[in-house]
Amino acid sequence: MTQILLFLHVAAVFYWIYRSSSVSRPETYSRRQFQSFVLTKEHLQRSELGLFVALSAKVAKADGRVDELEAELIGNMFSDIASLFPDPQAAKTILKEIFESEKQIPSNVDEIAASLFAVLKNDPHKRQKMVEFLVNLAFIDGTLSHAEEEMLHKIASHMNFTHEQFAAMMERFGSYHRHTLKESSLSQAYELLGVSADVSDDLLKKAYRSLVREHHPDIIKSQGASEEYLKAATEKVQEINAAYEMIKKARGI
Repeated sequence: MTQILLFLHVAAVFYWIYRSSSVSRPETYSRRQFQSFVLTKEHLQRSELGLFVALSAKVAKADGRVDELEAELIGNMFSDIASLFPDPQAAKTILKEIFESEKQIPSNVDEIAASLFAVLKNDPHKRQKMVEFLVNLAFIDGTLSHAEEEMLHKIASHMNFTHEQFAAMMERFGSYHRHTLKESSLSQAYELLGVSADVSDDLLKKAYRSLVREHHPDIIKSQGASEEYLKAATEKVQEINAAYEMIKKARGI
């Protein structure tokens, strides 16, 4: 059985970063801890898990939309959190409801972040992993908007990270981003996605999704691939995502 992660899952284009910093020890969160949890929306929403999902929703929507890779990462996170409860399907349904409602309310990010800190003020390790996940989520689409950066800074401050600590965290992800997202011409981007420059927007998206599914680390991992192969697949997804973003910007979509 796959180890339960700290309600985080592998981010498609930052797989090796997540692997190096994830909390995968069973003592962090275990199913036993949630055997007697009263699974209602109100109860889950007030818990550290629900508060974390609420912040994830706000970061995902900070740039105005939740793109494909963000949605996939969030979906995996739902599955990981839900697996902690006796009724995973019911838990996942509630988590989705929390996410959908909270992504429409950016104005209460201060309140949510402060509430999460109040719950986890004596657990800096969990707070570190949560903020790292949120930074990862913001970077996953290949770009970091000003709105995303401002929101992350606000959350990190409420979670008791100093400006220097937050800056170091952002640089860690940013340097990896700059190093791995290779610059290429628009024609090379189309070539990488295996489509012509006159392809329709719908067929472009279909080609992109097909390639991501083909090389997605989670799918390959489930087939028993080695860590080396997983890293290569992740780098491929990074290139695919960068090419897709370049084409979308050129087309204004």
